Amino acid sequence: MTSARPAVLLVCLLLLSTACTAVEPAPAGTSGSSIRSELALLKVVATRPKVKGYDRECGKSGACSFGQPWSDNHTGPGGHDGCDTRNNVLARQLTDVTYKTGPKHCVVMSGQLLDPYTGRLISFRKAAAGKVQIDHVYPLARAWDLGASTWPEQRRVDFANDQTDNLLAVDGATNASKSDQGPGEWLPLNKSFRCTYVARYLHVAAKYKLPITRDDQLAAQTLAPTCKS
Repeated sequence: MTSARPAVLLVCLLLLSTACTAVEPAPAGTSGSSIRSELALLKVVATRPKVKGYDRECGKSGACSFGQPWSDNHTGPGGHDGCDTRNNVLARQLTDVTYKTGPKHCVVMSGQLLDPYTGRLISFRKAAAGKVQIDHVYPLARAWDLGASTWPEQRRVDFANDQTDNLLAVDGATNASKSDQGPGEWLPLNKSFRCTYVARYLHVAAKYKLPITRDDQLAAQTLAPTCKS
């Protein structure tokens, strides 16, 4: 294994403090005013409908609704660079990264993640890869139900691999508990990251012209006054 390009996106004075948060590229901003501005752009629906046909799995029995998982064949940043999306996100967020020996620094073998959802420091090892998962801030199944089922295939692939706005490396168990919920049903345990999470969710919704539910709207409106001005 080789070690290369230490990540600079995680900053904290005390790494083991639960007050630590990951420094991620902010979307339109994480202030209360920016959250309110994003809300003003979005369509709000009463509840999330249930649309048949969603299947993340590919192969003979899978519908492959958003393309091959972590495909490099997308048009956003990181696309067609020879590395899959999962490893690109890991390389971006982890510190002390080591890579599998090879012509490209693609496969992340180990590193340290300051989990934005819990504030905990997690040691990642590829042998136990499920300990760190890649979360879609605006979940795929939710997007399918709220409009993505009608999109062209390439747009769905681009959405599923949007490394700039919609993907975060997070604690695996926390990601499983989040599932396909939105802010109206779920918020990070790490309170200092809640404004960033909600801002990202709203930004992705606006970017892809997806609606939010009334519960999402209420959660964002309630949170906004607690965020920086």
